[in-house]
Amino acid sequence: MSSSPFDAHLHVRGESQFIDDRLVPAGTLHAAVLTSPVARGRLLALDGTAALAAPGVRSLLTARDIPGENQIGGILPDEVLLAGAELDFIGQPVALIAADSAAEARSAVSLIRLEYEEEPPLLDAREAARRGEFIQPPRVFTLGDVESAWSRCDVILEGRADSGGQEHLYLETQGALAWPEEQGGIKLISATQSPTTVQRTVARVLGLPMHKIEVDVLRLGGAFGGKEDQATAWAAMAALAAFHLHRPIKLVLRRHEDMRWTGKRHPYSSDYKIGLTRAGKILAWEVTYYQNAGAAADLSPAILDRTLFHATNCYVIPNLRATGLCCRTNLPPNTAFRGFGGPQAMFVLEAAIDQAAQRLGLPAAQIQAANLLDEGYEFPCGQRAHNAQARRCWQELEQRCRPAERRQAIDRFNAGHDELKKGMAIMPICFGISFTNTMLNQANALVHIYNDGSVGVSTGAVEMGQGVHEKLRAIAARCLGIRIERIRIESTNTTRNANTSATAASTGADMNGHAVRIACEVLLARLRPFIARLAGLDQEGLVTIRREQIQAGERLLPYTWEKLIAAAWAARISLSAHGHYATPGLHFDRVTNKGEAFAYHVYGAALVEATIDTLRGTCRFDAVRIVHDAGCSLNPGIDRGQVEGALLQGLGWMTLEEVLHDDKGRLLTDSMTTYKVPDLFFAPGEVELHWLERSEGGNGPFRSKAIGEPPLMYGIGGWFALLDALRAARPGLELPYISPMTHERLLMALHTGETAG
Repeated sequence: MSSSPFDAHLHVRGESQFIDDRLVPAGTLHAAVLTSPVARGRLLALDGTAALAAPGVRSLLTARDIPGENQIGGILPDEVLLAGAELDFIGQPVALIAADSAAEARSAVSLIRLEYEEEPPLLDAREAARRGEFIQPPRVFTLGDVESAWSRCDVILEGRADSGGQEHLYLETQGALAWPEEQGGIKLISATQSPTTVQRTVARVLGLPMHKIEVDVLRLGGAFGGKEDQATAWAAMAALAAFHLHRPIKLVLRRHEDMRWTGKRHPYSSDYKIGLTRAGKILAWEVTYYQNAGAAADLSPAILDRTLFHATNCYVIPNLRATGLCCRTNLPPNTAFRGFGGPQAMFVLEAAIDQAAQRLGLPAAQIQAANLLDEGYEFPCGQRAHNAQARRCWQELEQRCRPAERRQAIDRFNAGHDELKKGMAIMPICFGISFTNTMLNQANALVHIYNDGSVGVSTGAVEMGQGVHEKLRAIAARCLGIRIERIRIESTNTTRNANTSATAASTGADMNGHAVRIACEVLLARLRPFIARLAGLDQEGLVTIRREQIQAGERLLPYTWEKLIAAAWAARISLSAHGHYATPGLHFDRVTNKGEAFAYHVYGAALVEATIDTLRGTCRFDAVRIVHDAGCSLNPGIDRGQVEGALLQGLGWMTLEEVLHDDKGRLLTDSMTTYKVPDLFFAPGEVELHWLERSEGGNGPFRSKAIGEPPLMYGIGGWFALLDALRAARPGLELPYISPMTHERLLMALHTGETAG
């Protein structure tokens, strides 16, 4: 099933088209946005006189110009498109300028005068909770009886763990191109992971039915969750201007605008209590997550749900109470990011395990191994583990990578070096695959076989560098029995594929791939009787197409694929089919918080080795060795790239990438000079990836498993590897569990025994 990755070749040749590369229609105007300069306040007046008189300016639009509903909230209707009287965060859109050029539009924005009253912003999630500033009521998942379990515990520990935000830093910034069509319709080219969400929201803002809004996505220059919901506002503003001016409108953010105005991965602050036996068996786990949602819901409630779903990671914890608090602050609404709340939960639990290991005098790995889940384990949502691979991944990691020998080698190195110290940690993972909102677990595909034998496939999957289009091509080729070169994946378009779910939650290849499979099976069901008639057979079940060879029984038919399709078309056989897939067996009761939430789980384990410089506080990751359960991979090359990319992103979140705001809510890390991301020199010296042997497979097409999000959690092991190295440098060191472990925090820990909060 491997072949030339079509998109990769375009990228290498510089021929891939993104929104800013598209040829725009004649008469296109350019838009720029005026945003709130304060994190919290009241807008008293807006004077656009000077802006409207500026060269090239065609229009200034505010909330009063919205013909429909000034509302873009998805899960909850709590986010306006353009601010009215209330200003809720720095970067909140207030007004829109349309001009002949982007430079003229941005220049005119600077001429708009705002009069406002600034109020002290609320920036901390814990403080928001103290004030009762919640986006939704607290969510609580329970398992067993945590209160009665404490009396059976030999050791009970309490603590706190904080994980920071993370900037998506996709290569292509947010943007959209909109133009009016006949009968009052609007067509949009949007950098979105969720074309249907854009379609539905734009229709709401303009007061139009959805069929008058067409959204098209060729590809995205990266997203990582940051364009699942947050692409919608910019598309809606472009559509609003096109609606009013009857001209094409282009709106593309500059890098610093994108960084300042868009939400990040959610920072979490969490309190925990863990109870264990002296042997390290976890009996009770109580945790409260303070999620900093920002100024509006966005996807925060769903992200908090996934945190609760993954409160136990891959461990058997029979007694649990996990409480999630979705806290409203005056930051840009935080949003989806690879892992979608799961990484935050796993970091807290690993912190508790580390603290327990220190108290019990046991290696953390011994506690981890003693508590790995097995078949039939009950997750916090009540679902039972099926085809559980946690222990097998751990055992294979031990066999292949020999962590005990690595520990001995590290101890020998540390005994002979003062200026450098090494550390290691193991990070096992278990991540559920499906949208936790059951209704989103559906997809559709439209497959055309053209009468020359070429094939066009349309689905709701958005290609954003993760290789989903290549996987869909492979699925279609395998189902139809033809060469992959015959398959073309069309742009994602709401007129061809309606009511689609976002390409998110690592479900893109799974759900859309199954929809493609179903559509191809419909086509084959039409072709087989026709082939049987050509061959003079009574039984169509004897007909197969493999490698473009058409076989009836034992006999190869003298038909090429092209001739077969031409003959079928001449015989008036329909060569188009629609497939719809709904992930079977899923259900979840949001009152009891119990149900069958996931189609399956992805498992794996990683051994991370790191070195710190005890004088300078710098660090490097020497090696990361992984055993990962990818099922029956559709494309091992693509999957390897996803594992390595996710790992680097996870290590960056845990170490380099620190999102900082001042006390006014202004983003300080708003450019590539102040926000550090992994580069080639940061990458581990060695990444050793092994696919789990004899995997039971998943529920994806041809027993594949999702790949996008789970490997990010391996990066959490990097934080604890650095902590292990710090303890080698300063025995007995006790540090707060705060990520990221930046070089500054490392340096302070080495020389003062403390880290900055």
